[in-house]
Amino acid sequence: MGATICWGDDYISCTRGELNAIDMDMNHIPDAAMTIATAALFAKGTTTLRNIYNWRVKETDRLFAMATELRKVGAEVEEGHDYIRITPPEKLNFAEIATYNDHRMAMCFSLVALSDTPVTILDPKCTAKTFPDYFEQLARISQAA
Repeated sequence: MGATICWGDDYISCTRGELNAIDMDMNHIPDAAMTIATAALFAKGTTTLRNIYNWRVKETDRLFAMATELRKVGAEVEEGHDYIRITPPEKLNFAEIATYNDHRMAMCFSLVALSDTPVTILDPKCTAKTFPDYFEQLARISQAA
C-alpha cells in the first residue's frame, strides 16, 4: 500500500508513505484484511479485498458490518459475496461506529481516530475478548510527544 517495511532479527520497522489502493486475495490473512479495509479509507484509489467469504462466519457477518460502517464515514463500498471494494471519500465524516459485539470491528475502526476525523466506538468493551486494555494502550501511543 506504500509503507516501507524493514525486518531485522528482533524487530520490524515501518515508515509511512503515500498509501495506494490494492487489489488482493486475502484468504490467507482474513483478520489482518479487516485492518487493511479501514486503511483503505486513507489510500489513493479503490481497494478491493477478495476471497474473504469467511468474514461472514465470524463473531458477526463482518463483511456486512465492515461495509455498513465504512459507508457511515463516507466511503463508497461495494459488498460482494466474498469481496469488498472500498473507494475513500474526499473527506471522512464523523460517525458512531457499531461494533456488533466484535472486538476486531472496534479495534479496526478506532484507527480512524488517528486521522483528523473523530469517531465514536459504540460498545468499546467488546475488545475484552482479546485485548482488554486496548483503548488505554491506543491512547498511550497516540498522545503527542
